[in-house]
Amino acid sequence: MKFTLTYPLMAHPYSPEFVCKDGIIQFAQAAERAGFDGFGVTDHPAPTDRWLNAGGHDALDPFAALAFVAAVTDRLRLIPNILVLPYRNPFLVAKSVATIDALSGGRFTLAVAAGYLKGEYAALGVDFEERNALFDESIEVIRGVWSEDNFAYEGRHFSARGQSANPKPASVPIWIGGNSALARRRVAQVGDGWAPFPAPRVMATTAKSPVLETLEDLSGMLDDLWRMVETGGRDRSQIDVAFSARSGGSPGIAGFNPAAQIEELEQLAALGVTWANVSMPGDTMAHALEAIEHFGVEVIAPLRK
Repeated sequence: MKFTLTYPLMAHPYSPEFVCKDGIIQFAQAAERAGFDGFGVTDHPAPTDRWLNAGGHDALDPFAALAFVAAVTDRLRLIPNILVLPYRNPFLVAKSVATIDALSGGRFTLAVAAGYLKGEYAALGVDFEERNALFDESIEVIRGVWSEDNFAYEGRHFSARGQSANPKPASVPIWIGGNSALARRRVAQVGDGWAPFPAPRVMATTAKSPVLETLEDLSGMLDDLWRMVETGGRDRSQIDVAFSARSGGSPGIAGFNPAAQIEELEQLAALGVTWANVSMPGDTMAHALEAIEHFGVEVIAPLRK
């Protein structure tokens, strides 16, 4: 099991401690020391004020933030959690990712999803109803321009007439996020990983996503994924699955139970989960750093003995 954590800029208004040079350096380097394998940031370039004030959160630009983290770490994989792919032209995404991957020594994992915030789509001038077509074309464009020179492509939304973009990454895994059958089908066909998210019934309604509350829910979705993978003639061992353990609570809260968390992580590993997403407190930097250190000692280290 590998571990990744998302930078806890997960509130509105945000804590200034998390939007400064020293803050992100301390957090990223503490995560690396504690044994974490990946680091993520969220993606909300233009959320509505209504969404922010109804429980949403502010965000850094994922490419700028992950480039910064790459410069101050040596081992952490850089995994946006999660990039809304249709928001951006795929040629620009391909260039940003390839640049950070090259400068970080090959540490980028491109985790992408289609998103659900209509107001953000509108602000960015992107047709919400076209998001799935945009998503699928974008994957084709990114893989194409990364793999060949004189790249030609003709889609409904994007075209290429002999484009070449360098440097080309040697290997950037593409994880596809979302709980839907469509997300799993994309993983089976073109993805290197699946990144579902815990979705209690109320949250699932808001995000227009299938409910994912229990290990039984996840197990059924994984059975569906593996059937599609095998039908497509692919090797399931080559596909990562990232998910969160919730037993024992979150690190940094009163009563956090490492033993309960370890037990669920072992159950997740048995189902085929290869990466665990871990949430850290975002109230103060001191609290976040303390939680990172304790999680490394109490959960990561025992699992790696």
